[in-house]
Amino acid sequence: MKKIVLSFALSALSIAAMAQGKDLKVAIDPTYEPFTFKTKDLKVAIDPTYEPFTFKTADGKPTGFDVDIASALCEKIKRKCVFVEQVWDSMIPGLQAKKYDAIISSMSITEDRLKVVDFTDKYYNTPSKIVVKNDIKFTDLASLKGKKIGVLKGSTQEKYANGELKKVGVVVTPYEAQDQVYLDIKAGRLDGTVADIIEVTGGFLSKPEGKDYIAVGPELYIPKYFGGGAGVAIRKGDKALKEELNGAIKAIRADGTYKTLNDKYFKIDVYGKN
Repeated sequence: MKKIVLSFALSALSIAAMAQGKDLKVAIDPTYEPFTFKTKDLKVAIDPTYEPFTFKTADGKPTGFDVDIASALCEKIKRKCVFVEQVWDSMIPGLQAKKYDAIISSMSITEDRLKVVDFTDKYYNTPSKIVVKNDIKFTDLASLKGKKIGVLKGSTQEKYANGELKKVGVVVTPYEAQDQVYLDIKAGRLDGTVADIIEVTGGFLSKPEGKDYIAVGPELYIPKYFGGGAGVAIRKGDKALKEELNGAIKAIRADGTYKTLNDKYFKIDVYGKN
């Protein structure tokens, strides 16, 4: 509206000046930014229950690797990150409903998700593992028959558990948040979980409540379940934002920002080879 009013005002002045045979001289404010429909905020959905990727500080502020990566990407594309907390299995519906512009919360790029949203290039790729109590004699998946495993609802780990563990007799229970899984393990209601190895190490195994649990079996990179790494999810067809963010991912990888953030949280390079 400001731009429209200004345009009418200048047009009126111009006509008046021409009628008097005079040149119109207009003072320009160099600090004025023309009206635009493009907001400078980038609303980013996060699930703050996934330490060390996304969690909250003691005073309730979102933090973690995902949050720092999001902030670094926003800086590169000259946008301000505004974080929106969202329950995991409602992430994609919320994106489609335009509650936010992107999901930067360890969401793996899978074929099923690509049917409903677009993704940037990956920004990390780490494997998942099965974690159980250390007195369970694990030899193969069949040795877990009858055990109770908790998984994050709507996650790639849930997909894997339903596809591979259920068929050998494992009881698979989905939870709204990964920290709820750990609470039920601690309470004795679960025998273990399937989770990203970095997350389960930082969020459970390295803590006192995880001392009697171990990761078993091979590293899980199976593409049909786990996809090709975590990327930024955006709405279908948002090519401009995808290009901006892909450029930003390349930029933070090239200028050392990524390594700095990686080393802040991890002892390995989580970008991965796959």
